[in-house]
Amino acid sequence: MEEKKYQTENKCDMSKPIKGIMCDVKNCTYHNGKSECCAGCISVGPSSASSSSGTACVTFKPRTY
Repeated sequence: MEEKKYQTENKCDMSKPIKGIMCDVKNCTYHNGKSECCAGCISVGPSSASSSSGTACVTFKPRTY
């Protein structure tokens, strides 16, 4: 499967969780420890996906400890 990279604009408010978005990826920079995403906004792709298993949060950024 060809993977397409998406760019996200950095115009998002990262000070609070995104209402209605639940996230369990605890090793993501934007995970707040309470199953919430604080990226401000997210990008999901690729546009060629035909099922949920073919999608990914392209906003993901590994947490540095």
